[in-house]
Amino acid sequence: MKLATVAFYGFALGLLAVGLRELLTGFEENRCSMTYMFEYPEYRRVALPRRVARLYPAYGLYLYGEGLYAQETRALKLTGAPVLFLPGNAGSYKQARSLGSVALRKAENMEGGLHFNVFTVDFNEELVALYGGSLLRQTHFLHESIKAILRLYKHLKTPPQSVVLVGHSMGGVVARALYTLPRFNTNLVSLIITQASPHLAPVLALDPYLLDFYSAVRQKWVNQANKLRNVTVLSVGGGYRDYQVRSGLTSLPCPPGDSNKLSLVATAVPRTWVSTDHLSIVWCKELVLATVRAFFDLINPETRQFTDNPEKKISVLNHHFIRHPVRMLGDTQDTSISILGRRETLYHAEAGINRGDRLHYQCKVHKDRLPNVYRINVPWFREDSLTTASVPSVTEISGMLHTRRPDNTSGVLLQLHTAPNCQYKKALRFCGPMVPVYTAVTLLLACGGQLSTILKSGRAADMSQVVGKGLQPHKVNLPVYVLHILLSCSSFQEVWSVLRLPLMDGVTPVEEWPLLLSPLFYIFGAAVAYWGSTLLRLIMRLVSLILAPLHRYGWTFKHQSM
Repeated sequence: MKLATVAFYGFALGLLAVGLRELLTGFEENRCSMTYMFEYPEYRRVALPRRVARLYPAYGLYLYGEGLYAQETRALKLTGAPVLFLPGNAGSYKQARSLGSVALRKAENMEGGLHFNVFTVDFNEELVALYGGSLLRQTHFLHESIKAILRLYKHLKTPPQSVVLVGHSMGGVVARALYTLPRFNTNLVSLIITQASPHLAPVLALDPYLLDFYSAVRQKWVNQANKLRNVTVLSVGGGYRDYQVRSGLTSLPCPPGDSNKLSLVATAVPRTWVSTDHLSIVWCKELVLATVRAFFDLINPETRQFTDNPEKKISVLNHHFIRHPVRMLGDTQDTSISILGRRETLYHAEAGINRGDRLHYQCKVHKDRLPNVYRINVPWFREDSLTTASVPSVTEISGMLHTRRPDNTSGVLLQLHTAPNCQYKKALRFCGPMVPVYTAVTLLLACGGQLSTILKSGRAADMSQVVGKGLQPHKVNLPVYVLHILLSCSSFQEVWSVLRLPLMDGVTPVEEWPLLLSPLFYIFGAAVAYWGSTLLRLIMRLVSLILAPLHRYGWTFKHQSM
């Protein structure tokens, strides 16, 4: 019986391993172009007041430069528009080199001498995503850094009155936290661009300091939304490749009527259209170019500084990050769109995708066919993705939603600009994020069985045996089915919302085959719990074997010394 149990869990673990392999290696390749520097980068430290340097000895403020520009700014006599880069969790201040180098090279081709001064903050590569006790200290230092930057321009006739912030990961959260400081002047920062920043919630809530920090930031931006309407914030998520911060967390928690707050995914950015991992979003050339182009369009030619007009800022960001008509900003365009060619056909497919699901489509093209373009449009969140296919090819389209569909919203739209006889099929539905939930349920049932065994016999049983005995799907699947049926009733949904219970993720029992998913997930979760307990027991035995001689030696040495 024990051999059969091991074989059963082994088979389930094998299927789970296949799913994990698809999860970790099944994403698209990195299609971002690398940004390069033509000259050696230099980071010139900006002197801060003694009080600030004494309060924050581990932090620093630097000005990025290279080549002749670095020599000209050695005395910190600056004339450009200030931009401040904020690194994220364990991030280095040197990550500003992609933004700074691209901005510097593009300024060489601009008339009138328009350019930017890119600053960067050294947060000592602190692990603020794991421990939130440093976040408030970083916020206060950021405030002091902004004031120090603006003091460098006092010799100008029209000095800048604000600084543009570009924050990566937790750096974007720190940028929004500025407005929670009681003495912060909101006019010092009027534009914030964040890259893969988890605004909705922390990725890992490991300590109360992190939760309190997020709570304070959320309350400020939600309760005082009217006072912060003039602050323009753009949040860019990495997309499917970013498995550290899923793009659903990058959505800004702001009222829907605030047009100055934009949330989108890098795959939807015009002329970018690529998914980035958590680190490559900083140096992805396509996204950096879109950011720098927007910066130059935001410059007021009279003051040679960033514009203070909110309508102008949101218009420029919409042009470069949402809908680029392949024209210069401000040019008129024809709203009619025509698709030429006899072989081009547009297919519309409604895809019933839930959060965490993936669809794969295949299209076989013959040698004499034209190239194809595929677009997945998500109406409720700007996470559209474009895929191009060469001829001939078999193309796989991956579509993973980062946010759940709101009520009364149309489904995902798949557009295939392809040949009339192109074939496509749905191959896979991905629901892997639900496996940890069933693993936790299995462990809870096992703990209940373990307590029952202790009460009866006074001794704890082997954990793997308890997990095997606790495999009781009827205790889990039946309540799940009943809850799905009840949630289909409007009256029960009202009661559910009144109690402020979270919405259920997962499949609805509309189709027949998803009814098998719940027991399969339970089996996979049981396999993880079973083999996890076995692995933990082996690790504990190995650790005890290693520490036992050291413990005996230490006791003997102590006994002899006595």
